[in-house]
Parts: sequence; structure tokens; C-alpha cells
Amino acid sequence: MNGLFVFFLLIYLMTLITNLLIFFLVLTDYHLHNPMYFFLANLSFLDICYSSVTAPRMLFGLVTKSRSISIPACISQVYFYVSFANSEVFLLSAMSYDRYIAICHPLHYTQIMSRRVCTRMASLVWVVGYSHSLVHTLFLHRLSFCRTTSIQNFFCDLPHLYQITCTDPFINMMAVFLLAGSILLGVFLLTFLSYVYIFITIFRIRSKTGKRKAFSTCTSHLTVVSIFYGSFIFLYLVPTSRDMVNVNKLFSVITALINPLLNPLIYSLRNKDLMGALMRSYYHLKLIQAS
Repeated sequence: MNGLFVFFLLIYLMTLITNLLIFFLVLTDYHLHNPMYFFLANLSFLDICYSSVTAPRMLFGLVTKSRSISIPACISQVYFYVSFANSEVFLLSAMSYDRYIAICHPLHYTQIMSRRVCTRMASLVWVVGYSHSLVHTLFLHRLSFCRTTSIQNFFCDLPHLYQITCTDPFINMMAVFLLAGSILLGVFLLTFLSYVYIFITIFRIRSKTGKRKAFSTCTSHLTVVSIFYGSFIFLYLVPTSRDMVNVNKLFSVITALINPLLNPLIYSLRNKDLMGALMRSYYHLKLIQAS
């Protein structure tokens, strides 16, 4: 357990540091005051919240060697976890729309993606994410958990609660299927169609340099979207047998911790603007110390 504690603690600390670094770089460096980095700052803040829902409770469980979570604590964790997961889905869709406008309509980019529009889109992402999660959380109050007062797991999700209820969870599962399915399908289609038009526009560019430059502006976001949706499909859409329950639980924990760490790394490693902002901040701190 000590080895796992150190491993997950390092991941969580790295997640906090890298995401906070990107958030403050975007906030303080005027070179990054544009729609793409505005949404990236929101993603970094969202990843901090997303990982903080699961990591501290799991680290506490590793220290105390307790894997049980009370039902009320589990429901609270589900609410915030689903809120941040939904908000990330909507935010990734907004970021894909931003890349669509930047590549397909570059001359009108500043007019379409104005500061007011970006602020409204970001606000809508958070409001819809929390509202969507609230519906599912309220539906949980119709369930009764008569056989146990706790869940034997480090991490809570809706399927875990459905497995221990004595009430038929059919209505809850249908609410998830209809509400989440319809909303997430619409968001996924928006993201998918944005990239269809992006690729069509890129393929029409004649010069190889122009194609490479246009494609490089969306590779990081496309990678993050692929990882996020791939994890979502594996966790919720692929049927899981009883023999794979523990594997699924382990993968859900790792996904909740690893994905928020991968996002800032993917965006920063090949991003010259972020690296430039980091170097400017470093030299600025050096000048302050020297004076």
C-alpha cells in the first residue's frame, strides 16, 4: 500500500502543479490572451477539480487501509465527479468549435470568437455540467440501499450505486441512457462534425507547410478528445463481465487520475506559445530576485 500511496500521490501532485502552471500562465501572460488559451485555462482548472474529487479520498483510504465509502459520501462524490466529467465533455466540444472557426474561417475568427462569446460558452459549459449531474443525483434519492451502509471501493460512480440498491434502478438507468445519451451524442456530433470540416479544409490547402501548420493547431486537442472518449467508451459502453469488475474499477481510478495529468502534458510539450510564456515567467522571476 505504501508503494501505491507514493505513486498516486506523485501523480496527483504533478496534476496539480502542471494544471496550475498552465492556468496561471494563461492568466498572467498577455501573449496567451486569446480564445484557444482561454478554453485551455478552463480545462486546466476543470482537471484540478476533476482529480481532486477522487485522489484525496483514495489517498486517505491507502493510508488508513480502508476501502469503504459511506453512501452519503459516495453520492456526493458521484455528483461532483459527474459534474466535472460532463463539463469536460462540453468544454472539449467548445474547444473543437474554436479550432473549426480558427482553421475554416480565419478571417472572421476574432469577430466570431469574441471575449463575450467565449465567456458565455465557458459559463454555459459549467452550468450545463452541474445541472446535468444534479438531475442524476436527485434520481438517486428514490433508491434504497438496504443491505449495506457503505461501498467497498476507493471510487464511486453511478454503476457502483446501482449494484448495491434494493430498489429497481431501471428508471435511473433509463434517465442516464436518455438524458445523458441524447446530450452527449449531440456534443459528440458537434465535435465530430467540427473535425470533419477541419480535415476537409486542411486537405484543400496546397502547400505542405500550410497543411502542417494548420494541422498542428488542433493535434493536441484531437489527442485529448481521443483519450477522453476512448476512456468513456471503455468504462460505460463496453459490457463488463463479473470477472472484469475489479479490472474495470482499477481502470476507472487510473483514468480519473491519469487523464487530468495527460491533458496539460499534451498541450504543453509541443506548444511553443506555452513554452515561451514559461520562459518569460522564469526570466521575470530571475529579474525580481536579482533586484
